[in-house]
Parts: sequence; C-alpha cells; structure tokens
Amino acid sequence: MTTTGSSSLMGNPDDAGRFGRFGGRYVPETLVPACAELEDAFRQAWDDPIFRSEFDELLHRYAGRPSGLTECKNLSSQLGFRVFLKREDLNHTGSHKINNVLGQTLLAKRMGKTRIVAETGAGQHGVATATAAAYFGQECVVYMGEVDIARQALNVYRMRLLGAEVRPALSGSRTLKDAVNEAMRDWVATVESTYYCLGSVMGPHPYPWMVREFHRVIGTEALSQCQEILDGDVPDVVVACVGGGSNAAGIFSGFVDTRAELVGVEPAGGAAVGRLVPGVVHGSMSFLMQDEFGQVQEAQSVSAGLDYPGVGPEHAHLAEIGRARYEPVTDTEVLNAFELLSRTEGIIPALEPAHGLAWMVKAKDELAGKTVLLNLSGRGDKDVAQVQAIRDGDPSALETVDFSSEANNTNGAQ
Repeated sequence: MTTTGSSSLMGNPDDAGRFGRFGGRYVPETLVPACAELEDAFRQAWDDPIFRSEFDELLHRYAGRPSGLTECKNLSSQLGFRVFLKREDLNHTGSHKINNVLGQTLLAKRMGKTRIVAETGAGQHGVATATAAAYFGQECVVYMGEVDIARQALNVYRMRLLGAEVRPALSGSRTLKDAVNEAMRDWVATVESTYYCLGSVMGPHPYPWMVREFHRVIGTEALSQCQEILDGDVPDVVVACVGGGSNAAGIFSGFVDTRAELVGVEPAGGAAVGRLVPGVVHGSMSFLMQDEFGQVQEAQSVSAGLDYPGVGPEHAHLAEIGRARYEPVTDTEVLNAFELLSRTEGIIPALEPAHGLAWMVKAKDELAGKTVLLNLSGRGDKDVAQVQAIRDGDPSALETVDFSSEANNTNGAQ
C-alpha cells in the first residue's frame, strides 16, 4: 500500500494539520512537543515498508481481515432498494476499532512507549485497546464515563479481563466527552512514557489524519468488493454512522473520488454537523454543539459510542464542500432499526451502525431502486441488555453502578 496524497479529496491535510479550515492543533504548550513527536513518528512509520507490512499482517492474521460484504436480500425486498453491509462486526473484538488500535499500538511500540491510555464510549475502542495492549505486553488504562460504564457493563468486564484498568470519568455528562478529557489529562502528566491511543478521527493533528489512514483499509476493501459484485460499478449511496466518525472516514475514503453519494448519520441529540457551528474541542477545530457563549453542550444518544458533542474535522470539511451530507435520526428510529436488521437478516447490529440503517429506513422513498452500502461498524452483543431494559420500560436499570474499590479493581482475575 502507498500513502494517499493530496490528489484525493481525502488526502493528506496541509502542513498545519487542517482539512480546509478545520483541524489544527489546539493543545496546551506541554503537549505541543508530544504531538510533533507523534506526527514525525507516524510519517516515518507510514513511509516504512517494514512497518506497513507488519501492520497489514496484523490486520490479516490477528484482526481477521478482509471483512466480508453481505447482501441483505430480505431487507432489500422490504425497503425497496438493494442493501449491502460492510461487515466490520466480524473483526476480532467485534468492530472496526481494531484497525486503528493495532496501528497505533504498533506505532507506540516503535516509539518506545510502554504505557497506553485510551478513552471509550461504547467500550469497543477500550476493548480493542486492551486487546492490543495485551498482545504487545503494554500497560493499559482506559477512561470511560460513569454513565457509559453502567450501560456497557459487558465491555467493562471484557477490558478488565484483558488486563486493563478502567477508570471512571465522573465530571460533566459522565460520557465520552468527559472520558476524552480525563485521558488527555493523563497524557499531559505522563507524556514521557505514555502513548495516547485516541479512538476516532478527532483530536489534535496528527490524530484525525492518522486514525483515518489506519481505517482506510475499510474503504479500500469495500470498493474492490463492490466493484466485483456490481460489474465494475460502485454503490449509489455509502452510509455510515458518525460520532467522532472514524468508521465513516474509513469507508468514505474508498468512495470519495467516485460517483457514490456519501451520507453520515448522527444522533439527533448530538448532531454537530447539522448545527454548522464551528468551534474548538479536544484539540481541533470542527463543527460542535455549543451555546451562545461558546460553551460546549452535552450530547445525548441511546448509543454510548455516538454520545459526543463534536465531529472529526475532516467530516466538517466534507460537509462544508458538499461532498458528504450528514443526517440526524432519533433514538426511537435507531431502536426500531436495531430490531429490523436482527429480524430480517439474523444480524444484530451495534446501536451505532443502527443509526445508518435508521436513516435508510426513513429515506426509503429517496433511495428506491438504488444500491446502498452501509458500514456495519460493530456487532450488537454489547447493546442487547440496554435495549431489553429500554423495551421493558426501565431504561434507568443500567445506570446503577458500584464504584467501590473492589468493583473497580484493575484486574478481574485479582
């Protein structure tokens, strides 16, 4: 594979780490050298055939790539258009997150960093990070909002089983935004030995670019698979859910220079792109939710992985130039889509990609007769208990959590 340059609409950012006017590096002075070190290390690694070969081998041998492409004939018949799924749910650890995490932890090893910190919302990035850290023998600390720890208890146990320490974020909305804050504070304090494995295409440069490149494999595979099935053609529409937007950036990168329409789907309670208000959060400029005083507002979503008030800066750029559109869906629409795919195709999706399907259902008249590719970015095992509680009329049942020292023990085996 070769590094994609500026000839693509999703090529390299400019020297300041910007996509159009979005992106950049808005960090405390103490983190400027760390970001510069990371950028230099990534550039050297990404141009190194040995690093690229080792990364590709990990994706194949350990993560299980290439992931499959599934045509949903029952669902297609019901909706009136042809539906394909890019099956990132079949990767090791159950989502697209493993692509980026293997790349970053391999880079951390190359940089001589022995400690990994990460943030997580739905827990999938945390599980993937704990998995890769165990594989490479690295210490791992994952920050997760108190609310998300409660509603994603299965993934919390998985992280601890893998040897990671899970630390609750107790401030603000106690969700993903606050977990990012805590992880960045940790990084500032321990930068000499610590690598921050950021989970999406957000944060200061080079993270949005680097994470997208580690996920580019999704789009590269999907383009080839679609062309094989569609006699050299591409889907009319490519759909992916968007919180920070790493899975969407990955699959969009394969189709951005084709005729395919790109649609990112956001939760209605966190539709940062839909508000078209630029601002700075977590180290970069992008569209985000903020009040008239510039204060970041709290996002709300049934999906812990999309419960974020901003969006990756490259998505803001794609929206501004009109190459991609971003549509909101409600929690109710998402829950209905979660059940629809389960019952029509025997595939239980994560609540995150169920957002993409929810929009497809809502837009079925617009999509009639077309071919649509949805990035199924994760499987729904982690969400079944939460959805059951909601359907049983008791959504608060999963918000109770015990933060005693024993319950929050670093290792489940101890």
